[in-house]
Amino acid sequence: MAYSVGLVSLGCAKNQVDGEMIMATLQKAGYEIRDDAALADAAIVNTCGFIDAAKKESIEEILELARLKAEGKIKAIVVTGCLAERYREEILKELPEVDAVAGIGADSDIAAVIEKALNGVKVESFPEKTLLPLSGERRLSTPGHFAYLKIAEGCDNRCAYCAIPFIRGHYRSRTMEDIVCEAQELVRGGAKELILIAQDTTRYGWDLYGELKLPRLLKELCKIDGLSWVRVLYCYPDYITDELLQTIAQEEKIVKYMDLPLQHCSERLLKAMLRTGSRAELTRLIQKMRGMIPNLVLRTTLITGFPGETEEDFTQLAEFVREIRFERLGCFTYSQEEGTAAAEMPDQIDEEVKQHRMDLIMEDQMNIMQEWGEKQVGKTVRVLVEGFDRYAECWFGRSYADSPDIDGKIFFTAKGVRPKIGSFVNVKITECIDCDLTGEIMIEEARE
Repeated sequence: MAYSVGLVSLGCAKNQVDGEMIMATLQKAGYEIRDDAALADAAIVNTCGFIDAAKKESIEEILELARLKAEGKIKAIVVTGCLAERYREEILKELPEVDAVAGIGADSDIAAVIEKALNGVKVESFPEKTLLPLSGERRLSTPGHFAYLKIAEGCDNRCAYCAIPFIRGHYRSRTMEDIVCEAQELVRGGAKELILIAQDTTRYGWDLYGELKLPRLLKELCKIDGLSWVRVLYCYPDYITDELLQTIAQEEKIVKYMDLPLQHCSERLLKAMLRTGSRAELTRLIQKMRGMIPNLVLRTTLITGFPGETEEDFTQLAEFVREIRFERLGCFTYSQEEGTAAAEMPDQIDEEVKQHRMDLIMEDQMNIMQEWGEKQVGKTVRVLVEGFDRYAECWFGRSYADSPDIDGKIFFTAKGVRPKIGSFVNVKITECIDCDLTGEIMIEEARE
C-alpha cells in the first residue's frame, strides 16, 4: 500500500509555489496525496522563516502535528522551506518530534527524504541552495482560475533587515522561454489570471540577459490566448523604468495594480536599511507612476520601529501615508533577525513603541481605504467570481484592485442568475462597509 503525504505551506506565495512542486514530485513518485496533512502518513510543513511571527507560526504548526503523531495519527513529520534552510540542525535539536529536515536545495529529492523518515531514519539534508528547481511540474493549491508564476529565485538587494539573501541565495532568473511555456500550460489548465512573483520582480533578467527584461516578459505573456489578467507583485522602486510603466499602461491584459514595498520614506532610515531614496524621490516616483498609468492601484508595505527610528522619522512616515493615499497598504513592526546587519545596530526600539506606531499607520490607512471605497460607489467594475458565501447569502470575487489573500473581496448579489466560478462579471458597486465593497451583478450582461 502506498504511503500518503500532506503538506501545510506557510508564508508567501513564492514558498507556496515550491510546495506545489514538492507535491507534484511526490505524486509522481507514487505517494497518495492528502489535502489535509493531519490525515496523512507523512506530514510536510513547508515553513516560513522570514520574521518572528512567521517563525512562531511554523513552530506552532509543527507542534500541533507532533501532538497528532504522539496519538498515532501520523507517522512522520518533515520540515522544509525557509525555516529548515535557515536553522538546519537546530530544528532536530529543539524539536525532537521532527523526523526530517530538508533545506530548499533538497526539494527535488524530497521523495527519498520522506521514505527514510517513514522507515524510522532521522534525516538532515542540506544540498546547495542553487539545486532548488526554478521550474517543474506543480500540483496547484490555488483555485483553478488563478495561479502564481515564479519568475526568479533569491535576492541580491541585501536590505539590512532581511534574511532572505542568506536563506534563498543570489538572484536567479528563469529563462523567458521557460516562463512563457509554463504560463501557456497554466492557461490551458484553466487559469484566467497569472500573478508574477519573485523576491524582486523588477530585477528580472539582469543576471541572464544583462538588462531588465520584465517589460519584454510581460508583452510575451500578454500574447497568450485565454489569459485575461496578468498581475505583478513585489516591485523594487529602484528598477521602475519608463519602459515598464509604458508596458503596464499599454497592455490591456496587465491589471493596473502594482505592489511596491517601500518600507519607509525617511532618507536617513532608508540609508540605514541599505536602501536608496527619500520621501521627495519616492513621492516623485509615485506621481510619475500614477501619471503614466491611469486608475493605478498601488499597494505598499511599511516597517515601523526600525533601529534608530525617531519620532521625527515616524512623523515623516505618517505624513507620507496621508499624502500619498495608497489604495492598499500593509504595515509591520520591525523584527530583529539574527545574522542581518540591522540586528546588530544600536538604538533598537521597544516593542510597545513599534506596535503603537504600526497601529497609528493602519488606523490612518483604514480611513484612506474607506474613502477610496466610497468613491467606487456607483461605478461598474469587472469582477472575477471566486465563490458564494452561504452565511451572507451573496457571491464574492476580486476586481483588478484586489490581489488574492492580501487584499479584500467584492461581495455582490446575483438575483436571477448563477455566475460561474472563474468567470468575469460586471458588478455595480452600491456600498462600502468597513473597506469592503458590495454591489449587484449587472443581470443583462451576466445572462449573455
